[in-house]
Amino acid sequence: MAKRTAVKDAPKDGINPKQPCPCGSGKRYKACHGAPGGATDVIVSRPFEGLAAECELIALREFVPSAVVKLPVKDGREVTLATVLPMAAAGLIRGDDVPFVGLQVQTRSGDISRDLARAVQWAQQAKTGDVLPVVGPDNGENPGRLQDLLDPEAEITPELHTDFIWWMPEGTEPTGDVALSLERANAAILPTERLDAPGVKAAYWVDAGDKAHLRWVRPEPEEELLTAMARLAARGELDLGEGSRYAGSFRAHGLLVPVWDLDREMHAREWAEPAEALGQRLLEALASDEPLSDAERRAREGLRGRQITLR
Repeated sequence: MAKRTAVKDAPKDGINPKQPCPCGSGKRYKACHGAPGGATDVIVSRPFEGLAAECELIALREFVPSAVVKLPVKDGREVTLATVLPMAAAGLIRGDDVPFVGLQVQTRSGDISRDLARAVQWAQQAKTGDVLPVVGPDNGENPGRLQDLLDPEAEITPELHTDFIWWMPEGTEPTGDVALSLERANAAILPTERLDAPGVKAAYWVDAGDKAHLRWVRPEPEEELLTAMARLAARGELDLGEGSRYAGSFRAHGLLVPVWDLDREMHAREWAEPAEALGQRLLEALASDEPLSDAERRAREGLRGRQITLR
């Protein structure tokens, strides 16, 4: 019998067929989205990986209502990233010639980073008054991602607002559809503040009405973070002190976001110091290589049972 020679799969879109599929399925690319007849649009489960701003970008995408921040672009015109723009636009050039791109938008591909990069490139070339309603289907001519446009080491500090009046240049009154969109957007805002403390990043307090919450996007790999949290939970240290309770966590764009219920009678600033202390305890637990005790293993399983996943 003749010896069969394996035929190597040709890389598709620059992806090695033997590497894990970017969709996060755990399969090799050639057996998942790279298979014949597989999906042509690869879903990237961690779209902002490699950027120092990753955690803040996830927070702005998922739960911060009204905020802006200047993107650390490497070259070209300065662009401001916004949580939401009028009519949920992907981009616009405000009347005072300030370019904006929106993050909380419907995406047309499985890679938010790629869509956002195309919006940034549009904003760098567009003129005053131009609007990009959506980022259109990718024709393959511009495969760049946000990681190609931004300084990967640059961190960002979003500027939070209590309304969306920044949609308009100072001294300008909204009219028509923009006025209606502004009214609806303002009515939907939940009071939100970013905690400011050493070692505390991408941690946001929100007043949801009946109670307040802290949502903290963490940069660590999920299993390492869960193990560290389990060590604290077993010792009764996975909280922020009196008036707080660990509620659970959700996955968003490849990272874990722990959530705590908080006493809403306390101001957001009062949680900064407890969050700093909790962050230090987490770092110490992350550094431990001791095997988990029975109590810690049970705590870890309990933490896993209180998770949900967001795209």
